[in-house]
Amino acid sequence: QVQLVESGGGSVQAGGSLRLSCAFPGSTPKRGWMGWFRQGSGKEREEVAAIDASDRTTYSDSVKDRFIISKDNAKNILFLQMNSLKPEDSAMYYCGADSRWSYFSSPPAELTYWGQGTQVTVSS
Repeated sequence: QVQLVESGGGSVQAGGSLRLSCAFPGSTPKRGWMGWFRQGSGKEREEVAAIDASDRTTYSDSVKDRFIISKDNAKNILFLQMNSLKPEDSAMYYCGADSRWSYFSSPPAELTYWGQGTQVTVSS
């Protein structure tokens, strides 16, 4: 497993914004999807947003129109801009990538690229 490094998490009040970053060691993968996941206390992992090499994006219904995923290929960084945050967005956020993950195939249980997580806490 290739280790990614997330940053940008923190505590914010409801309605606020945060921008998460995920650094890849070397160039971002040219195949497959990459994206952000979150896992709240006692909850299962949830795919939040994903992007492919052609910049096609997908979002979960819970964050659509509030979160924006993007990447900087020159700097090998994946971003997640989170706006209009809600208390239910509180979770540990992880970034991941895998060539087996496609528009037609869900990400595997263990992704080839995976980060250590960054905590996001939204207070009401």
